[in-house]
Amino acid sequence: MLLKELAPGARGIIVGYSNAPAEYRRRLLTLGATPGTPFEVVRVAPLGDPVEIRVRGSFISVRKDEAAVLEVRTN
Repeated sequence: MLLKELAPGARGIIVGYSNAPAEYRRRLLTLGATPGTPFEVVRVAPLGDPVEIRVRGSFISVRKDEAAVLEVRTN
């Protein structure tokens, strides 16, 4: 499942990245979105871009392109 498919309030665990360019992976890793990390979808903008998630106590916003490569597993 991909992050872009989840609605606000959904919780899960980051599994990995699917065919992500190196710059997306690097950005997500530096923000704390590492595989095995729990997260919660806080908000999704009306057009789906950006998606705000809570990871490791921080809120991060990811663009639609980044949300489309972030593989997750829901609880």
